[in-house]
Amino acid sequence: MLTDDASTAAQDPCPDREIESLREFDEVVARGTLAGYRVQSVDLTDRTRALLDTDTAEAVFLGCPMEPEAAAKVRAGGALVFPPVPGLPFDPYRGTLYSPQELFEGLAEQGYAGTPDALAYAWFQRTKADGDIFSSMLRSIHDDAVSDALDELLTGSRVVGVMGGHALERGSEGYAGAARLGRALARAGLTVATGGGPGAMEAANLGAYAAPFADDMLDESLELLAKAPSFRPSVGEWAEVAFAVRERWPDGGASVGIPTWFYGHEPPSAFASHIAKYFANATREDGLLARSNAGVVFLPGAAGTVQEIFDNATPNYYESRGEPTPMVLVDRDHWTRRLPTWPLLEALAEGRPMKARIALVDSVDEAPGALISLGASRAASPAG
Repeated sequence: MLTDDASTAAQDPCPDREIESLREFDEVVARGTLAGYRVQSVDLTDRTRALLDTDTAEAVFLGCPMEPEAAAKVRAGGALVFPPVPGLPFDPYRGTLYSPQELFEGLAEQGYAGTPDALAYAWFQRTKADGDIFSSMLRSIHDDAVSDALDELLTGSRVVGVMGGHALERGSEGYAGAARLGRALARAGLTVATGGGPGAMEAANLGAYAAPFADDMLDESLELLAKAPSFRPSVGEWAEVAFAVRERWPDGGASVGIPTWFYGHEPPSAFASHIAKYFANATREDGLLARSNAGVVFLPGAAGTVQEIFDNATPNYYESRGEPTPMVLVDRDHWTRRLPTWPLLEALAEGRPMKARIALVDSVDEAPGALISLGASRAASPAG
């Protein structure tokens, strides 16, 4: 079960010593000390008196606005203060994942080019090759903060990754099948995680969003979304239709999208409730597969999906405890004839524990049952 706040333990409000909201800050201050805590991106300009009166020895303040008097006091009291970085279209110290509303903020008024998502991509394009160590440091800090927030969110969850091509258009049978898959997995109590982009990824997140509703909600949503089949030529139109679906059916099911600004021309899915967006694609790819602790479903795709199959197979191959994660490949013809990945995967698995955890199915509707039969329903270990 996903939770936005993994640190609401009965005794210590922040058992991991990380403060990520004003509520947590006030609860910790009420206990008498901030010593040793890490405060991430919390606006403390209205908490000067608390900062002046509370022990802050060995505390760390990451991107927390505060009055100069308070900043001077906490430094003198033994804290490290990393001030906010002006002029950035993102917060490198953020303590939580993104929401679709945050990334697409201002879409209606300014168009997609004026949204935080597009502005972060533009900044990345300007700085990724300039050799500036400060820019690369900011990207690394941001991505590490996102990973920390993702681990906190997924602790204890049974996560199933859904991989597939980004070019799959709304209105196609393949898109509808991927949406049914996401819905079935979510209804089985699994947390759906995707690459967070368009195509099959968006469809699986849509299915998870539709899980709490009656079945006809998904059918109607697919009809509405088909009016904007692709994010080309207009990301704005593509996203606006998705938000119209969310507005008509609010409070849908939760899922995770893990996209990257490395492929920033592909917009993030508006149906993922939690978005872990990275600058470094390698970190994103490895993190998505590593956190899919209940298995991965691979829908038809091209080079990227083939790479993900063997990226996932490698740790399974070397798994020494006999607990490789399940892998289900969907569409026999695609994976045996068009892109003959399955024979190589079978040969690799021969004589290894992973042999019992791989399956090839003809239809996307067979995938949830195959995944569960391979062991996806077993209790998951904490993420990370």
